[in-house]
Amino acid sequence: MAQLPRPPRPFTRLVDGRLCVYRPAADALGVLTPALTCRPAAGDEVVEHAVAADPRHVFYTTLHAAVCVTADGAEVWRSEFAPRSRERYGHRPGCALSLDGRVLWIYRPDVLAGRDRPDRWVALDAATGAVLAQADLGTVGHGGEQLPHPAGEFMLLDVGEGQDGTVIHRASLVDGRLDLVRYPWHDRILIGLSPDGTRFMTVDHQQTDLAVHRHPDGEVTFSLTVDAFGHDPDEIFVDWFGGFLNEDTLVATLAGETENEEDWSRLYRVHAQTGEIQAEFTPHAEAPHDIHLLGDNTWLTTAPTGHPIRHSDDHSNAFG
Repeated sequence: MAQLPRPPRPFTRLVDGRLCVYRPAADALGVLTPALTCRPAAGDEVVEHAVAADPRHVFYTTLHAAVCVTADGAEVWRSEFAPRSRERYGHRPGCALSLDGRVLWIYRPDVLAGRDRPDRWVALDAATGAVLAQADLGTVGHGGEQLPHPAGEFMLLDVGEGQDGTVIHRASLVDGRLDLVRYPWHDRILIGLSPDGTRFMTVDHQQTDLAVHRHPDGEVTFSLTVDAFGHDPDEIFVDWFGGFLNEDTLVATLAGETENEEDWSRLYRVHAQTGEIQAEFTPHAEAPHDIHLLGDNTWLTTAPTGHPIRHSDDHSNAFG
């Protein structure tokens, strides 16, 4: 039996109103048990959440603030999004932690929050909540997906603007400011980042193809359309789920409807360097979107309890 890779980084899930932190061992498969749980501060409704490699603190966003709490739920700091938004729906402030645990990156969808200013990307000191740097994005987003680069220098941000498309940014902290780059597309959605950080995967906003790009310049190394998978592009589309199973393998999701108008989906393995379509992939998930690839040949789905199930490509008989 093949050996499992290093343990994944600690991660969080919101289960029954509690922030659960998981630190699975390298060989831990099946339903995972949280290493610790804590409650958000009283009155807070959590939107997104994150934890450092040393999980003494948990971070989260609400519609109105970024917050840091200890493992026992005591508030360490709170960074308010001023002015306070009166809009309850349509905007989801996001947070992601740098891999060294020093910087908490905040995406603020300020336009739809009714703050009468452009969306903003803010880097906070994770220890104190102080603003290290910030930049206006010029977007009108509902929410943002942030992916930390494995080298720790860059953060990638995908801002979803609904029917208007998606904008992908890259930033790093340089001399107390954000060195911000906006990629030259408005029609590609960021799906995943390779474990070594040299490539990233996108899907066309109209769901006609997927592409793999070089990091950091964004040059396309290959792209695949629906018909490359042997399906009719008039009936089937590339879905916005998947990513890097490992350094050499992508997971792509195709979806559509059957003749009986039932939802249909199929996942495929794709060689991450050549674009060769290899075989179908079975995620053992109730829904195709319920899969989080960890990049180490393992992935997470969700148990009925809300806790994650860790699966391994090398241990097909070990599913929870």
